[in-house]
Amino acid sequence: MLGGFLSLVAAVTFAFNNASARRGVLTGTLGQALAITVPIGVPMFFVAALAAGTLGMVFTFSPETVLALSAAGIIHFVIGRYCNFRATRAMGANLVAPLQQVSLVLTLGLAILILGETLTPLRLIGIALVVLGPMLTLRGESEQRTRPPRATDQAETFVEKLETGRPAAFQVNYAEGAVFALLSAVAYGISPILVRFGLASKDLGASLAAGLISYGAATLILVPLLFSSSRVRRLFAVEAEAAKWFTISGVTVCVSQMFLYMAFTVAPVSVVSPIQRISMVFRIYFGWLLNPHHEVFGGKVYLGTVVSLAGALALSLSTEVVLTHVPLPDWAAAIARWQWP
Repeated sequence: MLGGFLSLVAAVTFAFNNASARRGVLTGTLGQALAITVPIGVPMFFVAALAAGTLGMVFTFSPETVLALSAAGIIHFVIGRYCNFRATRAMGANLVAPLQQVSLVLTLGLAILILGETLTPLRLIGIALVVLGPMLTLRGESEQRTRPPRATDQAETFVEKLETGRPAAFQVNYAEGAVFALLSAVAYGISPILVRFGLASKDLGASLAAGLISYGAATLILVPLLFSSSRVRRLFAVEAEAAKWFTISGVTVCVSQMFLYMAFTVAPVSVVSPIQRISMVFRIYFGWLLNPHHEVFGGKVYLGTVVSLAGALALSLSTEVVLTHVPLPDWAAAIARWQWP
């Protein structure tokens, strides 16, 4: 129960992070986004671990644990976050979210192969729904996706911006967005396995020390890449508006990771990861509040989100719990209890 609650809080804060990051990349660069959102996690986890009295646990982890947590930080906070930011800039957080559900399938597959977790008919249904959701979201009129704006459209858009004082609706780049959304899904699918491996048999306090290691490794890799002589001027030329939203994004995603790391100490990957996907629901509402003119809304987006969310919920349910509340014939119950491997 505690693991589910921590996962839910992580989902809500992660959704707000996505909406605020989307607001930031409207005027800021991807390098600026990473330069602000990644290093900010180091002092936040340091202070949290210090306040909890678990900072010293950083030196008690085995080399294998440190390696796993460091790899998780680099894969998730550098590679995954870059791809997520780029996909979000290309087609908005609402369209990115269902595609990223594919990461759940990868996570569960690795959990079965590496962590010894099992596959059941209920989880197979969940995986099918998770895969179907993105297909529904991206399905639509090809003309609406590929038709370039006409001259009259551009003129009307310019006039609309002058008259209303708000930015015009953005042009969705489906190709770039889909590619980087899937790449981020791969990164986000691998990192939970590494975190769970590093936090196996650890307590809640160890999660803060583990997060510090992950963020520290990501920062050590990121700083030389971003702060070279050719990029420093562009990084420090960030506009105040973008810096504000990147900072908000960095803080909220760090809080999300704190709860997520704590969840991994008390619950298996097959429970934590699906519940965290509920962030898709909150992402739509936060996007509506913060970025109403820079997101795609509509029936297909909502349908794909609901289908993917149903898959995530199916993956998080225990077969025995379902059978307790939904009586089935003996033969059907036997099928429902099937496990692999």
